[in-house]
Amino acid sequence: MAVYFNEISMHSIKGRPSYHDITDEIKKKIEESSITNGCIVITSAHTTCSLYFDECMHDRNFWGDEYLQVDINEAMEKIAPTMKTENQYHSPGPEHIKFGLSLGTKEYPSEKWTMLNTDAHIRSSIFGSPSLTFIVKDKKIQMGSLGKVYFVDWDQLRERDRTIQVMIMGEQVVL
Repeated sequence: MAVYFNEISMHSIKGRPSYHDITDEIKKKIEESSITNGCIVITSAHTTCSLYFDECMHDRNFWGDEYLQVDINEAMEKIAPTMKTENQYHSPGPEHIKFGLSLGTKEYPSEKWTMLNTDAHIRSSIFGSPSLTFIVKDKKIQMGSLGKVYFVDWDQLRERDRTIQVMIMGEQVVL
């Protein structure tokens, strides 16, 4: 059995949840690997992000979001409203703010306002899916013709560089 590791890099936006169709990048990683039959695992370690599998809805709004993504945002806004002020939710508390401020770097300094993303944590927890697994057969991901793999960053406070880990395991073709 062979194992192939790689990454997909994303840059999220601020001001609204950031959706990314990563289907083509995943297909490229399968092609780059020497694995013909097996499985692919896609995962994100970011606590305010989700991976999900759904049908492409084609129609898009002004911002480029598919209508289903707009519907998801509207449903999530009812469940976990966007955090607009401190104390809107119980978290973050003073200990977490102290810890978060200690993590800052010169390039990315931590400020208290950057921790006002409790809504993103709740949405990620509800939406789930820090990882997805698919079957790979004859170097093709088995997902149907309309299926797409999406990455969403629920944290609306600032732009971020995000990383998605890819691992493909299975039979290796030796030519």
